[in-house]
Amino acid sequence: MIRPLNIAAIGNEIAIAWEDGKESFLPMEKLRAASPSAENIGERDLLGKQYGGTDQKEYPGVTVTGWKSVGGYALLFEFSDGHCTGIYPFDYLRRLADE
Repeated sequence: MIRPLNIAAIGNEIAIAWEDGKESFLPMEKLRAASPSAENIGERDLLGKQYGGTDQKEYPGVTVTGWKSVGGYALLFEFSDGHCTGIYPFDYLRRLADE
């Protein structure tokens, strides 16, 4: 697993310098829309029935107000709209940046 060495908010993007030398720049609105939280994508029960989630795909003007490390594998971002429940594994952040 490749880990971030440095994370910074630059303008309306989150910049991540990775330990393999790569740099990623993720728009804050894209991060919010891609939140892997149950609030965003919902949850499925044992029978596959979907609960919760949202159809909202755009979050204009939403910014990242802070972030925290989660274990040694992910980041949790706090957003200006109050959302703060999505845990973003490092490999997920790399995939988002490559899209």
